[in-house]
Amino acid sequence: MSAGPNAASPAPIPAPGTGPVFDIQDFSVVYRTPSGDVRAVDRVNLSLSAGEVVGLAGESGSGKSTLAYGACRLLRAPAFITGGSVRYQGRRLAHGSQAVDVLRLRPDELQRLRWREIAIVFQSAMNALNPVLSVRNQLLDVIHAHMRMPRDEARERAGSLLDLVGIPRSRLRSYPHELSGGMRQRVMIAMALAVEPEIVIMDEPTTALDVVVQRDILAQIVELKDRLGFSILFITHDLSLLLELADRIAVMYAGQLLEIGTAGEIHHEAAHPYTKGLLNSFPSLRGPRRELAGIPGSPPDLRHPPPGCPFLPRCSYGTQACTSVDMELLPVATSGDPEHVTACPFVLPDTPPRENPPAAAAGPLDVPEHLRLADELRTAVEPGS
Repeated sequence: MSAGPNAASPAPIPAPGTGPVFDIQDFSVVYRTPSGDVRAVDRVNLSLSAGEVVGLAGESGSGKSTLAYGACRLLRAPAFITGGSVRYQGRRLAHGSQAVDVLRLRPDELQRLRWREIAIVFQSAMNALNPVLSVRNQLLDVIHAHMRMPRDEARERAGSLLDLVGIPRSRLRSYPHELSGGMRQRVMIAMALAVEPEIVIMDEPTTALDVVVQRDILAQIVELKDRLGFSILFITHDLSLLLELADRIAVMYAGQLLEIGTAGEIHHEAAHPYTKGLLNSFPSLRGPRRELAGIPGSPPDLRHPPPGCPFLPRCSYGTQACTSVDMELLPVATSGDPEHVTACPFVLPDTPPRENPPAAAAGPLDVPEHLRLADELRTAVEPGS
């Protein structure tokens, strides 16, 4: 895993089996608009090892889906990739010891890579499934597009895919509108696994499902991953899901990664204030009762991002020094794991929030506007204000 978004040029590609199967380095994406470029993804580094589950968490609009779709070159104008590399090195790769840079592949090479090597479970299964094709025909389309297989064998494979995700084979004749939300989501997972990919990107696969169906699908995802051996990049705004599912968790905000660590480290030793805010936004099932606390304010305008840490206007730990932090991911000083990294150099897991930030002490002319707004937000949510 790379040290941070401002790291130097990527290291040489490792031999098979010694490095990540999917490696995103210094990756940036902008959306071109008449009023300026929106920096949706800003110099992100993230890796995925064979058989690993990496969770990508953050608010809506933080750049999670843009990162995943951009890495697979699925974005269209006005989105543009402005820098970085995306290296894939799977077991079936025909290039021997050399990984491939996805950003440099020809259209025909991309077509062979997508779904056969890297599959995606898209958001909103009802919109992702074709409403005028049966489940069988949609599964067969994927199979025939990427594998040479006799028709009868392909039909049997389509049935076995439904077996994998716990749907009766009689549903092969059904159309998407005849299925429940949970069944449609399972069909999408079956479709993603149809040609045995090495990586499955799951973009909000359980959104809008009730908690019982959600838990069933998550348990099934883990079982399939263990049985088939693929890697997962799991994207969600619900950090509580990733604490149960993921091996490592990357927290994203305003197009940048703010913290990366194992699920246990993120849960018990969160260092970045934004990560702490996400953890406080859902109830704990064990231990003493605590008051839930949301994160006041809104994400910044990415056409004109503030200097330093983008989370500063909403941060209860913020100081004037945060306006000049370079957002490099560095090891958490109190962690025994050098791969537990954070972009905040001022906060450790046991650092208490500042109850009365002295932002006004510098004088009204010396305090940036977004710091004054942060003070107003904190004052508005304090008890008795």
